Amino acid sequence: MMTKLVNLDDALEKSSRKRCFDPVVDAQTRLLILGSLPSEKSLALQEYYGNRQNKFWELMSEVIGVELVPLDYASKLEALLHHGVGLWDVVAEASRQGSLDSNIRERNDNDLPNLLTRFPNIKVIAFNGGTAGRLGIKVLGAKAAAYNIVALPSSSPAYTLPYANKAESWLALRSLIAVS
Repeated sequence: MMTKLVNLDDALEKSSRKRCFDPVVDAQTRLLILGSLPSEKSLALQEYYGNRQNKFWELMSEVIGVELVPLDYASKLEALLHHGVGLWDVVAEASRQGSLDSNIRERNDNDLPNLLTRFPNIKVIAFNGGTAGRLGIKVLGAKAAAYNIVALPSSSPAYTLPYANKAESWLALRSLIAVS
């Protein structure tokens, strides 16, 4: 019987490799909200913003005027799409221990320009957090100038800005959805 040696660093690297979800968009999407990469909890649940401590669904409830928190996941996504809001992440895949954006390494980015070409009704791009914004602007390159870009404070519990301050910034999306 032959014994295969496993490099522990390689095994850890593979276990820490994270992949984003498919985009949630349709032909009526006018606003695309981009995060960085789903958290460990979101990945385990296979849901955008699955960590119940993340304030995303509460913030979006205020933005679109629909109570999203008690809805099942599919209904949450349907409500966003009904209001012209789509979701995706800037990072397609990366190595990351834990959930912090600061731990993202060796990333491959999503093809944002291609998605935007395929969905021409998107006029506003909102970045959920500083990392998503910094990386997303680089990925978009010159194409960013064609969009209304909004930098939002992260909805993550790791970003400790009080909810009221986050909500004040996020509520600016209301008028952008209406006019976009």
